[in-house]
Amino acid sequence: MAIIGKQDRDTSLEETYKKYKLSKDNIPKHIAVIMDGNGRWAKKRHLPRAFGHKEGAESLRRTIKACVEFDIKYLSVYAFSTENWRRPEEEVSFLMRFFQELIAKEIKELKKQGVRVRFCGDRAALGKELQVKMNAAEELTNNETTLQLNLLVNYGARDEIVNAAKGLVKAVLGNELAVDEINEDIFNSYIYTADSPDPDILIRTGGDNIRLSNYMLWQVAYSEMFFIDALWPEFNKDELIKILTKFQKRERRFGGVGAE
Repeated sequence: MAIIGKQDRDTSLEETYKKYKLSKDNIPKHIAVIMDGNGRWAKKRHLPRAFGHKEGAESLRRTIKACVEFDIKYLSVYAFSTENWRRPEEEVSFLMRFFQELIAKEIKELKKQGVRVRFCGDRAALGKELQVKMNAAEELTNNETTLQLNLLVNYGARDEIVNAAKGLVKAVLGNELAVDEINEDIFNSYIYTADSPDPDILIRTGGDNIRLSNYMLWQVAYSEMFFIDALWPEFNKDELIKILTKFQKRERRFGGVGAE
């Protein structure tokens, strides 16, 4: 396999951005996704929900590949929420097995693409075998730098904020931290995605759910939000390009005054 140098990579990126009429100076660093619509995609085709999850995995593969192509450095996806335990036991059991199978099947290819994998959420409620596979995947890809893939499993934003608060209380009681030292940056270091910048873009697929569903409430304070009609298994590079194009036309003021 030929080794691609930095100059070749930069040239390739220039050509990619030019091809899709994107500005190289306004490419998001971090995209967060609520992958909604797997079940509805399957239902429309009179298939079991499991088929929707399998097709959703294909969509995630496409999205990872597209993020690598556009040099987007962080991708966070909502894989399983703290509320998803309320789903039918059969579906939950399938998803837990499916996660293990995906890790075993995909991790070497992700490493080959330069993807660093991180699992964000409360792992304590997950099976021991799944936890072992998660840890192994993180260790195997720890030195990759092309893209960081945050897989949010057993994740809830309120749970994340409560856990961060508990961590801060312990630090204060242990004399590791003074109350007056606590600020947004310190708090941010206690959340699950502490090693990732805040998302520039939040995408929710599925059309009819215009809400955040307890997802990254701390992190998306100034994210540009896109709620699109495509169900997650239908999401592809063309959909991403449309969003990137719209993103580059938006003015991000972060509470300040924009150009007049």
